Amino acid sequence: MISHVFIGVGDFARAFGFYAALMPHLGLALKFSDPARPWAGWMQPGHPRPLFLIGAPLAGQHGAGNGQMTALLAPSRAAVDSAHATALAHGALCEGAPGLRPEYHASYYGAYFRDPDGNKLCVCCHD
Repeated sequence: MISHVFIGVGDFARAFGFYAALMPHLGLALKFSDPARPWAGWMQPGHPRPLFLIGAPLAGQHGAGNGQMTALLAPSRAAVDSAHATALAHGALCEGAPGLRPEYHASYYGAYFRDPDGNKLCVCCHD
């Protein structure tokens, strides 16, 4: 259903370090990185789509989207916990600690944070 998600960042080197540390917790591998453009993308090994991309906005003016959030699927609750801890250790701001969110459904386990550029992210597991 989704081809790719692009997250605009203001400082590519900082953002790349943040996401490079986070993505392995979610089973995502770096597909490419081009600091000269600048942009980078991650994917689930063996699957060409969807892609998760970061980079400088084409218009050159970055601003975190108000009311926008990207939710990344984690393979387990433990992966949610470790991804959230890694995100915080790399400059994220906590927007909701890991835990069950039964208001979504009985098995929904998620954590929320803002990356160093202020983009809101969720890491969740439905098992």
